Amino acid sequence: MIIKKIKLHNWKNFQNCEVDLSERCFIIGANAAGKSNFIDALRFLRDISKQAGGLQSAVEGRGGITKIRCLAARTQTNVSITVELGDPNEAHLLWKYHLDIQHTGGGIMKSQVKILKEQVFSFKENQYVCDRDDRQTDEDEETLKYTHLEQANANRKFRELQVFFQNIEYLNLIPQLVRESSSLLQSYSKEDYYGRNFLEKLAKINERTRNSYFKKINEFLKIAVPQLEELRFIKDEMGVPHIEARYMHWRARGSKQQEAQFSDGTLRLIGFLFALIDNNGVILLEEPEINLHSGIITQLPEFIAKIQRSKKGARQIIITTHSYDMLANQGISSNEVILLQNTSEGTTVNRVSDIDDIRPIIEAGLSIADAVIPFTKPKNIEKMSQLSLDF
Repeated sequence: MIIKKIKLHNWKNFQNCEVDLSERCFIIGANAAGKSNFIDALRFLRDISKQAGGLQSAVEGRGGITKIRCLAARTQTNVSITVELGDPNEAHLLWKYHLDIQHTGGGIMKSQVKILKEQVFSFKENQYVCDRDDRQTDEDEETLKYTHLEQANANRKFRELQVFFQNIEYLNLIPQLVRESSSLLQSYSKEDYYGRNFLEKLAKINERTRNSYFKKINEFLKIAVPQLEELRFIKDEMGVPHIEARYMHWRARGSKQQEAQFSDGTLRLIGFLFALIDNNGVILLEEPEINLHSGIITQLPEFIAKIQRSKKGARQIIITTHSYDMLANQGISSNEVILLQNTSEGTTVNRVSDIDDIRPIIEAGLSIADAVIPFTKPKNIEKMSQLSLDF
């Protein structure tokens, strides 16, 4: 099962947007266009659904509803997310989930959000299995603080949906935080801690499964980082987890190195590979090309497609990127690329295949990168080199 469509209203950069998503999806746009905010809507659904999560926690973790609501919002101050789900190669849908929320409280009352509407439509049963709003007599200010998605007693008819959202995986691994985590015995509960809990997460994987993952990753590293051999997982005498490899140089057996000595690109590549191998649901990848050589970047789209074909079960991979090298890959279809563009009324979101100004360029034989990258750069960026720097 994958997310086939998403609709956002007053969500961060997006006053109103509606776009179809593919099994492999590339999100592109200028700086501050809202690429991270776009995929954060999916993380938001995950944070509502996960254990020790919930609606109020998901909103509070983002700084409150005022940090979420679009600055272009006017009279309508509610925020809503709608997603439609189905199998990747099937036209019919399986589920539709809609959540509409609004600020409540303030003054002496704690600022929170309340549900205006929550709906789950089952296309298999052709009916709503959850349909609630703030006007129903069996709802009050307290019950409207909690989604049925986060309540085990209430989501029995759509538990599949709750599990699906709960298993959304996000990766934006920051190498410095991975290195920092190796010196700490503290446990991090935040799942999106940018790599700070990466090693701890590896430690929790079944040993046999983990060894199988490392075997696959070593095969890739032999090609991408040939000087590293025998990547493996270890724990030191204090029980702190590490990843270790043999760095081959002039000595016959090389020397052992741990994550503290790995390059930024190597650490990001290892985290990227683990995310692809370990997850069977939706994977959100934030600019995986950072710190990687262009030769590796050009191969990532094909490698992702190969992983998707080889794993059992549907797997959706959504990638934010600025990379020309990645988008120049000839295997990428215009249906797989979503362009975000800034306007005075918020960010617009469109599939490249639906954009009249770009479609003829691709049909003329240019790559996705050549056709789309010019639409993502700042309008007058050429003037940057003409600025006077006299102080």
